[in-house]
Amino acid sequence: MQATKNGISWRLFLFSYLFLESSAQEFGGQTQFICTSVPKDMDICAATLQNSVPGEDLKTTVMQLRETVLQQKETIMNQKETIRELTSKLARCESQSGAEPGDARPGGRRKEAGTKNTMGDVSRGPTDTLTQLSQTLQSLKQRLENLEQFSRNNNSVQANSLKDLLQSKIDDLEKQVLSRVNSIEEGKPGLRNETEQRGRVESTLTSLHQRITDLEKGQRQNRPLDKFQLTFPLRTNYMYAKVKKSLPEMYALTVCMWLKSNASPGVGTPFSYAVPGQANELVLIEWGNNPMEILINDKVAKLPFLINDGKWHHICVTWTTRDGVWEAFQDGVMRGSGENLAPYHPIKPQGMLILGQEQDTLGGGFDATQAFVGDLANFHIWDRKLSIGEIYNLATCSSKAQVGNVFSWLETSIDIYGGASKWTFEACRQLN
Repeated sequence: MQATKNGISWRLFLFSYLFLESSAQEFGGQTQFICTSVPKDMDICAATLQNSVPGEDLKTTVMQLRETVLQQKETIMNQKETIRELTSKLARCESQSGAEPGDARPGGRRKEAGTKNTMGDVSRGPTDTLTQLSQTLQSLKQRLENLEQFSRNNNSVQANSLKDLLQSKIDDLEKQVLSRVNSIEEGKPGLRNETEQRGRVESTLTSLHQRITDLEKGQRQNRPLDKFQLTFPLRTNYMYAKVKKSLPEMYALTVCMWLKSNASPGVGTPFSYAVPGQANELVLIEWGNNPMEILINDKVAKLPFLINDGKWHHICVTWTTRDGVWEAFQDGVMRGSGENLAPYHPIKPQGMLILGQEQDTLGGGFDATQAFVGDLANFHIWDRKLSIGEIYNLATCSSKAQVGNVFSWLETSIDIYGGASKWTFEACRQLN
């Protein structure tokens, strides 16, 4: 009888072991088995059920966790959809306001270097765009007035005919500007089509620039190659002139030019010379509320120039690599001097000389806020330090005045881009 009871207990133990093992395989992972004695009078199924309770709790917990994960996933998907909708609405709003998506800086994102656009930075707001457009139209009108004067002096029937046509187109553009102003003031939905309107106006302005340039070519046919000025009417990142040849290595230099500007704040960058590995090899710049500065190998000297009064001024800067000594002249008079400006650093060759823009990279990386606005003429460079008398001769247009032996001011020596224009200029005859 005792053997029978022992046999039954053994079978019950084996059955419980097999049941628990199958439960462990169902839940996976590593398990531990705990042997529990079962009273002889207790029902086997009840004992088995009692031993399986922890497994059921685990199942319930897993199901709850799975449900939580699914709910969180659904929440995340809803949030992503909301973000996409908000992003789409923001892009539409920015498109209507003239700003580019993703650009929170006032004035919009700067255009890539080398891009030409006669209306300036397309990412400007409506008010800035209208101001820029009005300035462009004013520049075109000024050029037409000059052409009209030329045509009267030369009795050119063809020039008069073309001038009338261009004047008519400019009148139409001014009406478009007035319409845009009314739309902004009244909050009309017409601004939604601002991109298309801007494109049409841009195309018309580009055509006008080209026609006026063609007409101006006739004016230049009988002009001496050195009797001209460059005009940069707008502060943009695309309007500039490029000198066709590079500079040689120089251990001393003199840079002279005539400038006329009333831009504020700062007249901008009359010229910049960049070489591989150094964008600020030789730069003349007046940026923001800072005084005008000369940079050599990215070293700076502040210059005592005051030229943004809308009058013509002759300026010269001399420099020698020995001790970095420099001198600054305005209208033939020395206004300041100093030393330790990039001492014993020769100006490097094989670079790019740009008029009207500051280079952040070789031949590019222009920033509209640093652009020169005004007129520039008689730009010359020497590889030596000119004397006070030589500089005075230049400023007074003396017959003894010399031309640069590194770069001399000739119309055939430069290329212009982005709407900068050339006009007849004779120093000391057109002053103020």
